[in-house]
Amino acid sequence: MTKRKSKVYMTILVAFVLTLMGTFSANASKKTTKAVNWQAPSEKRAYPNLTTHPHAYLAVSLKQQRVNVIDGNKKLYTMVVSSGKDNTTPKGTFAIQSERGANFYNAKLQEGANYWTSFLDHGVYLFHSVPTKADGSYNVAEAKKLGRPASHGCIRMTVADAKWINENVPTGMKVIIK
Repeated sequence: MTKRKSKVYMTILVAFVLTLMGTFSANASKKTTKAVNWQAPSEKRAYPNLTTHPHAYLAVSLKQQRVNVIDGNKKLYTMVVSSGKDNTTPKGTFAIQSERGANFYNAKLQEGANYWTSFLDHGVYLFHSVPTKADGSYNVAEAKKLGRPASHGCIRMTVADAKWINENVPTGMKVIIK
C-alpha cells in the first residue's frame, strides 16, 4: 500500500469514527433533554409519606439536576430540578429552615416563584417552583429549562414538587448538595 493510499484510508477512518461519536453524543443528549412537565410531579407514583421515614433527607445532585428523597440506602423519590447556573448553588450539608411561603416576587430580578422553602441563609437559598412573572403567571420559557442549571442559585422544581416540599418536608430535615 502506498503512503498516499494509507493517508486516504486513515482520513476516511477518522471521519467515520468522528461521525459515529457525533451520532452517539446526539443520542445521549436527547435522553438528558427530554421535555419535563413543569406543572406535574416528577414521578408517576405517589410522593413518600415522610411520617413513616423520620430519617429521610434530601440529596441534591448538581451533576444530574435531581433531588432525591433518601431514607438510609433507599431512594424514595426523585425530582427533576434546575440548580444555579455558573455554580451559584452552594454545596454542602444544610437543613430545611422555618421560612417558607406561598409565593414571592423579586422586582430587581423581575422573577418570582411559588411554594418556596428555605434551606440556607433564612430565605436566600430556596427550593421553589419554576419562575413566575410580575403578574404571577409562570414563565414558560424558564420552566422549560428544568433539568439543566438555570437559576440564580436556588433549586427550581416542578410546581407540584415544590408544593410537596413546601407542605410536607419538615423544618430541620437534612439537605445535602453536591
